[in-house]
Amino acid sequence: MSSDESQNAAPSERRDAVREKAQQVKARQSRARLIRRTSLIAVALAFVAVIAVVVTWTVSSSASKPTMSPAKGVDGGFVVTDVTGAGVADDSSAGGLVEGEASTTPETEPTPTATPTDAPAVDIRVYVDYLSTGSRDFQLANMKQLSQWIDDGAATLTYYPVAMLTAKSNGTKYSLRAAGAAACVAQNSPDYFFAFNDALLRQQPEVDSDGLSDDELATLAQATGLDGGKVVRACIEEQSYASWAKSATEQALKELPGTDGVALTGTPMVLVNGTQYVGKLDDPKEFAQFVLTVASDAYYKATPTPTPTPTAP
Repeated sequence: MSSDESQNAAPSERRDAVREKAQQVKARQSRARLIRRTSLIAVALAFVAVIAVVVTWTVSSSASKPTMSPAKGVDGGFVVTDVTGAGVADDSSAGGLVEGEASTTPETEPTPTATPTDAPAVDIRVYVDYLSTGSRDFQLANMKQLSQWIDDGAATLTYYPVAMLTAKSNGTKYSLRAAGAAACVAQNSPDYFFAFNDALLRQQPEVDSDGLSDDELATLAQATGLDGGKVVRACIEEQSYASWAKSATEQALKELPGTDGVALTGTPMVLVNGTQYVGKLDDPKEFAQFVLTVASDAYYKATPTPTPTPTAP
């Protein structure tokens, strides 16, 4: 081969070599991109699979754990069976006034007192939120006479714990937890439910505060002297009836049991033989008069008017 041919062939070979090398680099880059893409897809699929497993486990766990409902509750309420308990029997303040508060009722105007008769007992129902100041006012003012009416058999008393103020405790859901705690006591130590209900309202935390912790609620319950303290504590700390309290509140907001379309609009809501009390919450005399009026109306409606005996001409 002549020197001219060698000089012409060298550039051609160099171009071929460069082209081949470029193709090799491109092939390696393509393989690298393919590997990266495949790896990303694999990671994404694995992540989705993990999420699917977690969601499936959560749903199946929730489905396998049904909402617990207190068997001793009736339509979301608990009938007071006894007024036993620390802080109840020792309360000697007239009308349940707060300690240190003087009575404004003159001694010459005693509070009307319901007495046992042959008439049916008056049915008193109280819807209570344990963060509601109105619920506290009503309980403190009327606790003593409510206790007396129960002891005398003059009235039946049912409390319905609800949670309308759940959002008013800095995210701790105190109203909901307190209502669930009340259900724990009513279910496991019913004779002390009235005492615990009273204690929850007397030691009511401020609205927009954290409220009592579950441990403090359990301690407050045990302080009433109830039976089965360990069972009650576990029930409260595990929030066993929190879901029930939420459902009971939602139902009450739709319609109250035994009424013709009446719904819960605020707490406390007090019904006496189905008639709502709209008087002063902190006036035991006014409430007692209302109860006696409703009871009298019920008695006369239930008692037939005697037919006059015709006299001989």
